[in-house]
Amino acid sequence: MLIYAKQPINYIIKNYPNKIKTLYLAKEIEKKEYSRLMKMNFEVKRIPSDAAGKMCKNASHQGILAEVDDYIPHSMNSFLDKNFVLILSGLTDVGNIGAIVRTAYAMGVDGIVVSGIKNLNLEPILRTSTGALFDMPLAIEHNIYDVINDLKTSGFCVYGADMKGHDIRNTKIKEKRVLVLGSEGEGLSSRIISKLDEVVSIKMSHEFDSLNVSVAGAILMDRMRI
Repeated sequence: MLIYAKQPINYIIKNYPNKIKTLYLAKEIEKKEYSRLMKMNFEVKRIPSDAAGKMCKNASHQGILAEVDDYIPHSMNSFLDKNFVLILSGLTDVGNIGAIVRTAYAMGVDGIVVSGIKNLNLEPILRTSTGALFDMPLAIEHNIYDVINDLKTSGFCVYGADMKGHDIRNTKIKEKRVLVLGSEGEGLSSRIISKLDEVVSIKMSHEFDSLNVSVAGAILMDRMRI
């Protein structure tokens, strides 16, 4: 997996240096920092800026790139003894998913289940989560109904976000809880809503009809912390 830009790479150097295979430098850095990197247990290569641009398809790499170990998804069953699980139903925007992963880690979510999409490209999610994906257990399951049933059987109360739901501020949150977020355009289907224990929403002061899913998810996750 290829990541680039200072923030995610510095995070991984600090927290997961063993996951770095090769670090690529496309611009000069301080001698002290270069010496420190050379002493770490990964290969450091200097490359021209145009070569770096080709590697990341001309994205903004800020002069630093890294080849890192692949992320291995977790088993959803490993979440059954946890307290706070997030389900993403049909989300496809990797920028949104990466932002949600980072927020979920900060908000104390124990695991994320991604459902409803056939192929999930984890590389851009690792980048947009600025490396936090390595901290957050994430499972990929196609059938969300099986996921919800398994979690309910294990004692979870399943909450889902919908504009017609109850105000999250007035909702009593159970200790073992699941938050289900729907896709960016469609939200949660009526069939999924029928499987929820409670539908919650964010009541807004003005006449906006919705928030970006990563923003709404952040608000809901914060208000569901116990």
